[in-house]
Amino acid sequence: MAAEPPPSKLHTQIDINAPPPCSADDSSLATETLREQRLSFFASRYTRRRRRRRSDTWIISLFVILHVLAFALTMAVNDCWRKSHGDCALGAFGRLSFQPLRENPLLGPSASTLDEVGALRRTFLTENHKTWRLFTFPCLHAGAIHLVINLCSVVFIGIHLEQEFGTLIAGLIYVLSSFNGTLVAALFVEKRPAVGSSAALYGLLGATLSALIQNWDLYTNKFTALASVLLVAIGNFLLGLLPYVDNFSNLGGFVSGFLLGSVLLSSPQVREVVQGKGGLLDNDLKSSIKSRLRQKLDRPVYRSVCLFLFVLMLAGCLVAVLQGIDMNQYCKWCRYVDCVPSKRWSCSEMEAFCEVCN
Repeated sequence: MAAEPPPSKLHTQIDINAPPPCSADDSSLATETLREQRLSFFASRYTRRRRRRRSDTWIISLFVILHVLAFALTMAVNDCWRKSHGDCALGAFGRLSFQPLRENPLLGPSASTLDEVGALRRTFLTENHKTWRLFTFPCLHAGAIHLVINLCSVVFIGIHLEQEFGTLIAGLIYVLSSFNGTLVAALFVEKRPAVGSSAALYGLLGATLSALIQNWDLYTNKFTALASVLLVAIGNFLLGLLPYVDNFSNLGGFVSGFLLGSVLLSSPQVREVVQGKGGLLDNDLKSSIKSRLRQKLDRPVYRSVCLFLFVLMLAGCLVAVLQGIDMNQYCKWCRYVDCVPSKRWSCSEMEAFCEVCN
């Protein structure tokens, strides 16, 4: 009978345990988490979580407060009750009452008051060279109706943009779109006062549209979001067909915002992985995050072209404004984009009604 071989000095024991069965709760959690990587555009989980932090919306809130203060100051300077001898709309407001609707259908100040606080006119730029009005023009509203509609739209679009992409980016888009829209307006402004606070709103709308297009596959309610953006844009454009509100600044702001959004906006952040939920769930989320990072670097040509177009637009409009170019000489029908004549108001050069009679 053959002898058994001597035992080895080293013994290695490897325990191979079967993976624990996946419970129904873990499976449903994984499915739900992976599904949530496709976000709702205006109400993503990331956004809902971040809304609890007030600091995330401070820049848009600051702009809104400044606009309200600027309008209150404008109405105080207007003082329709004294200058028009009580011939005012909503006279119960006293000094803050509005001009008659035949003069300002938006419940706002007179033409002379808008001139006084910094509105744009063709003569101010070409004859008096008051270029400082390029900086006051985007801060003014034509009336209370314009103020409420514009600021409600800014809050609706701007706060989402700031929460989703950051305060710095939202602030840059707001300011640069507003200034570029002002330059476009200066090329078309006529011999009546015009204000352009809506240019910044259209910059935010353009940037939002750019973000929606760039991340089209990421969102679940893309058509609803697109319809919301178009509804806000159309509503404010129709408001610009009334006196004093400049629509060309809106167009310039929208194009600027779209170009800046193409340069500055990337995919929104994906919610953080919960500690302790490992395995396949973590790997899928990590791969998704890596995919988002790659997308930030996959479009250098597109972003470079958009940046070049924005700089070209900014520089070209600035040079044209300083040269005193009037685009109305080359486009006779463009004036109807800015104001549609009606029996209830005038789109021609307006004389102020609320001057003190001597």
